[in-house]
Amino acid sequence: MSDDVDRRDRRDRRRPWLVLAVCCMSMLIVSLDNTILNVALPAIQRDLHTSVSGLQWTVDAYTLVLASLLMLSGSTADRVGRRRTLQTGLLVFTSASLLCGLAPGLGWLIAARVLQAVGGSMLNPVAMSIISNTFTDPRQRARAIGVWSGVVGISMAAGPIIGGALVQSAGWRAIFWINVPIGLAALYLTHRYVPESRAARPRRVDPVGQALIVVLLPALTYAIIESPGHGWTSPPVLGCAIAALGALLGLLWYEPRRTDPLIDLRFFRSAPFAGATVIAVATFAALGGFLFVSSLYLQNVRGLDPLHAGLFMLPMAVMALLTAPVSGRMVASRGPRTPLLLAGSALSASALLQALTFSDHLPAAVLIVAYLLFGTGFGLVNAPITNTAVSGMPRSQAGVAAAVASTSRQIGQSLGVAVIGALMVGGAHADAASFTDVGRTAWWIIAGCGAAVLATGTLTSGRWARGTAQRTAKRLAVEETRETVNA
Repeated sequence: MSDDVDRRDRRDRRRPWLVLAVCCMSMLIVSLDNTILNVALPAIQRDLHTSVSGLQWTVDAYTLVLASLLMLSGSTADRVGRRRTLQTGLLVFTSASLLCGLAPGLGWLIAARVLQAVGGSMLNPVAMSIISNTFTDPRQRARAIGVWSGVVGISMAAGPIIGGALVQSAGWRAIFWINVPIGLAALYLTHRYVPESRAARPRRVDPVGQALIVVLLPALTYAIIESPGHGWTSPPVLGCAIAALGALLGLLWYEPRRTDPLIDLRFFRSAPFAGATVIAVATFAALGGFLFVSSLYLQNVRGLDPLHAGLFMLPMAVMALLTAPVSGRMVASRGPRTPLLLAGSALSASALLQALTFSDHLPAAVLIVAYLLFGTGFGLVNAPITNTAVSGMPRSQAGVAAAVASTSRQIGQSLGVAVIGALMVGGAHADAASFTDVGRTAWWIIAGCGAAVLATGTLTSGRWARGTAQRTAKRLAVEETRETVNA
């Protein structure tokens, strides 16, 4: 009898970590997809005969739809069940990955990427919500989030090499097909090990807020991507810019008036939460620009094949892999301030090094040092972003809070690709000197993103900021209790 009890106890102790492992698999296929795709961009450009703006839409069609639906998916999962939503997302993402590999042209590829994003929107915030509800102890949650963030590093380490090898040996279509077996395995394991959970008080759907988000993000990105070709005063570009501004103002006016808003603006009364949102946008804008510029530079300017281009970016990915769990432990023991300051410093130093030295014959040693610094900064920043987003919020709203953090990441990456891609349009098809001229400007923009991480991390991680977080958490708890009683 005691042996049976001991076995049950061991199984119960292991179960949270099994749940974490399954959730990390969903993170892996989404993160792997991003890093693999960037290595394949030149091959897609040649095979489908597309322009730089076509490559931008191949990346941003996914990230924009993902960003538009993340908060809806997070609140839906809290309402209808987190495991059910995760399983649906895995099924859609896996099926869409298969269609991406079969796409006969750019339009079909972008359409399949949109479908892929619909599935992807149900993975990351829902998995993070499952983790935050599984690990209730703050220290264990911080460690689990460190492991979760380490998966991003694993995908960055494996993505360029796997992507380069697949593109070189089997063509760019294989980079999407690799998601299929991983997605099917994650689907089975989710059914087998992940318990169902949902919020005690379901949140109502916010169709107006969702519609405004769907207008805001694509309109803004279209205006940025297409402005170099059409000009800011052209009717389509100007119209999209006005539509984006109108949607933003509409969100700020409408959302505070709803009982269950899509974006709960009360979260932003917490300075650490608001800071984590800004840091996520800045970091992933830097990442999107970094991957876009580096992939084109290594293959189109330095003449490397996809495999060797992937190997060149390996130092960045390895450092992200190594520093992510360290960051999780630092957050658990000391709080988010130290990893945020180190991350901002490393990202800024990496971009400044390239901005000051960028050329078509840049020494490999300088490039590797810059990549090592970027990987260090990126690996350190993810754990404090995620932990800050979910740790001070009511557990019943964990899905919504995690979705805000995930949405900020995708918005940042979309803007990074849009802005840097728009800048690179003039030099991408020109000679190496023209490419490096615009490339230096791109690196200065990325350095500005790193400086934003450093400044925001400094301002939103001190005593005053922690006080706003505590007051916000208490106010949210009181308001949630009142709403539950009234319901």
